[in-house]
Amino acid sequence: MVRLYRIGLLLSVLAASGCTVPIVSERELQIESDAEFQKMRNQMVESRDARVRGYVQCVSDAILAEVNEPYASLDWEVVVFDDQAVNAFALPGGHIGVFTGLLKVAENQDQLAAVIGHEVAHVTERHSYEQVNRQYATQGAVVAGAAVLGGGQTTYDLLSMGAQIGLTLPYGRRAESEADVVGLRFMAEAGFDPRGSVQLWKNMDAKGGASPPQFLSTHPSSTTRISGLIAQLPEALDEFNGARAEGKRPACRR
Repeated sequence: MVRLYRIGLLLSVLAASGCTVPIVSERELQIESDAEFQKMRNQMVESRDARVRGYVQCVSDAILAEVNEPYASLDWEVVVFDDQAVNAFALPGGHIGVFTGLLKVAENQDQLAAVIGHEVAHVTERHSYEQVNRQYATQGAVVAGAAVLGGGQTTYDLLSMGAQIGLTLPYGRRAESEADVVGLRFMAEAGFDPRGSVQLWKNMDAKGGASPPQFLSTHPSSTTRISGLIAQLPEALDEFNGARAEGKRPACRR
């Protein structure tokens, strides 16, 4: 019991100081994310429109061609869900989900690339991994006790909850800003016009009102965010022009 108390106290102190304690490994999170994604596929309707699926796959493939290892070697799975929610996500392990409702707001390949680039950036920058472990660290002795005692149902429940964090909990301001910058780079390096990212968020804001898109509930759009993207455009446009000079000219059509 003394050992559990000390570990729990240490975790609590580290959590309070902003440190992330690696309670869950990236591999464990990937395994649980695989299971969570499969559960979604079993519970939701997938689009049967071959043109829509091909369009989303085309944009995703171009973005994924720009990621570094170990993410470049993942067997990425892209699924289009036939759902009017304006939403998309990417999960550790190599899963991308796009809801057909998003295609009413992301009006062309550049705007869709902005969304997919942003979501993939959350994976490559390990935001879910950091968030899961930060979440666990705040639970202190409960998590430490489950780990020291060798797992059991408590550990299983916590790990399963962790797989859903990327879907149910909003990322922090730092993670969102980082995903904006990295995602902008992905799309520009793939040959998509980075100016599409700014128009995307303007579309998101226009879609708001009494019932804002679900995407905005976890990816808050604001004048600050748009301004941040505009500030990044000079560098992104240089990367875009370089990609075009290299022959990267995506032609993804709906």
